[in-house]
Amino acid sequence: MEKQRITYIPQGGVCSKMMIVDIADGKIENAQVIGGCDGNRQGMCALLKGMSVEEAIRRIEGIDCHGRGTSCPDQMAQALKQAR
Repeated sequence: MEKQRITYIPQGGVCSKMMIVDIADGKIENAQVIGGCDGNRQGMCALLKGMSVEEAIRRIEGIDCHGRGTSCPDQMAQALKQAR
């Protein structure tokens, strides 16, 4: 079983300050977001758990928040791209 941990500092002025993702065999085993809206980060992490990295990137990449050109979900996609 191939495991990896990604630690990512979000860019683009989003609310979250750090993202930590544990991946095993191409699937998200656990995701943690530090900072930002409590409900949104809990929801995003719960939904991503068990999802393949590729599917998660496909679903959340490009989501925009308040015209920033990025968002916490988009930044999670950028973090997940490190797993490729």
